Order: sequence, then C-alpha cells, then structure tokens
Amino acid sequence: MSKSTLEMTHDEWLLDRRRGIGGSDVSTILGLNKWKSAYQLWLEKTGQVELDHTNSEPAYWGNVLEEVVAKEFQERTGLKVRRRNQVFEHPLHPFLRANIDRDVVGEKAILECKTANQYLAKEWEGDEIPISYLCQVQHYMNVMNYDHAYIAVLIGGQKFIWKRIERDQKLIDMITERLVEFWETNIIEGVEPPIDGSKAASDFLNERYSEEGKEEVRLPESFDELIRYRDEMKESEKIIKEEIAQLENRIKSEMGKRDAVIGITPKYVITWKSVSSNRLNKKLLTEKYPEAANDPGIYQISISKRMTIKEIG
Repeated sequence: MSKSTLEMTHDEWLLDRRRGIGGSDVSTILGLNKWKSAYQLWLEKTGQVELDHTNSEPAYWGNVLEEVVAKEFQERTGLKVRRRNQVFEHPLHPFLRANIDRDVVGEKAILECKTANQYLAKEWEGDEIPISYLCQVQHYMNVMNYDHAYIAVLIGGQKFIWKRIERDQKLIDMITERLVEFWETNIIEGVEPPIDGSKAASDFLNERYSEEGKEEVRLPESFDELIRYRDEMKESEKIIKEEIAQLENRIKSEMGKRDAVIGITPKYVITWKSVSSNRLNKKLLTEKYPEAANDPGIYQISISKRMTIKEIG
C-alpha cells in the first residue's frame, strides 16, 4: 500500500510523517541517533511539540545532491533507477513506512543516496556502513519486501562510493519488534518513553525548559532513591577517572624517563607532545587597555539552567 507525495506541500509532508515510523526514525528509536532521542521523537509523533519546518545545512545539501549521487550511481554501475514519489506502508503494520530515494529498475531493490563530510570517511572504509544507515535500508527492504538494496555516498564532495546490501531477515525481525513496540506502547497507548542520558536529550531538555521555573513542588519519594543511585554513580565515576589517570600517568612516566615524544607497542602508537592554544590574558588586557576590559559590550553573556542537589538535614 502507498500514497503519493507529489501533491504534498513540505508542511503537509511533515504532518504526514507523524502518522507512522519512517526510515529516518529507525535509528532514533534504536538509540543510534546522536542528534535526537526516542523521547524527543515521541513528543513529535504525539503532537506535543511543534514540528521543525527548517532544514539543517547538511539536510539541505543532502537533498540538493541526491540527484547527483543517483546519476553517478547509474554511470558507475550501469543500473537504472527511478523516483517513486510515494510513501509505502508495510502490509501487516501500516504504520511502518518507507519513503525511498530511488527504485532500481529490473530488480527488487532500492537505492539510498547519502552525502557525508570527509571526517566520516572511515565509517565507509571497506565493507563498513554506518549502523544507522544499515538499519534504515533494512527497514525499507522490510516495508517493500525487497531482496537487497544499494547505498551510494558522496564523501567530502569528492569521493564517491557505492555498496550492495543483502536483506538480513534476523536483523529486520529485531528492528521490527522494537519499532512495533514503540508505536503500540508509546504512541498508541501514550506511555512516555524513559529519558536517556544522551547529549541530544540533555540539549533538548535545556532548550525546552530554558525559562526559569516559578513553582516549588513536592517530588515523590521514588526520587530519593533515584538521587541515591545518582550519587553512587558519581562516586563510581570519580574512582574510574582516578584509575584512568593512574594508568595514563604510568605511560607518561615511562615516556618521560626515556625522553620520548612517541612510544610504540606491538599494537599501539602513543604520542605525548605539546599542544598550543590561544586564550585571552584578562590580566594583561586590563593593564594595557583598562577601558576596553571594563566595557560590558565585549563580553558575550550566556545563560543556562544548572541543577544542584543538596541533602536535607
């Protein structure tokens, strides 16, 4: 089953995405997306936050270069691809959706077009494919009932790679189980997913609740246990950090004794050298340019909310 996207405006397309789980949602639900947490996705799908109608710079250029990547794939492989301006739905779970980049003519296969910056080149070396993209195309093969997929990527605007991916039914079953659970439990039943400790979740909460609160509230007793567990974790973190520092100091001590800048073991190369960084010397600035140092206009003020916890009594 499918529906056309040709007549949809961008806003209508965004709203339609709330009605199911698409390929770009898969990595978020599986906890593989460092930019968004499952909690954020739940808020979006349940209409509790406004949809972001703006495209990020990487997303914009990804859309612009999609046609370039598809054409280059045809040139290098001799295969033909075509657009399918439709949203496809899984026959048993219609909320599982696929909005594919291209269909491969004459094969039960899709082509997914990607762009990546040069710093991510290692993620594509050899047979490697970023796990989030692998799960995305397996999800598409599941929805479309396809045998295999191709993924093509333009890295840093100057290196082109394409790879064939076979259907992995075991992985598909694992992914589908988690997606169905998320939709039926969190979306249909409205159960709030747990907030994880990712940077994406932290940044989102700080942005969403950036305004100062006004109330003093009583939290349930369960939060006492949560805070005790947090304190235990922080104590463990302190011990681990000290142990890491001890191990690193042993390495530094040995290299220092040998006047070494590079140390080589059978498996590792260690460098211990100076790194320079520029920092504003506030004391010198005040001495030489007191008027400028006291000008509040040169300081950029940033306000953030800080959580502190103190034991009562």
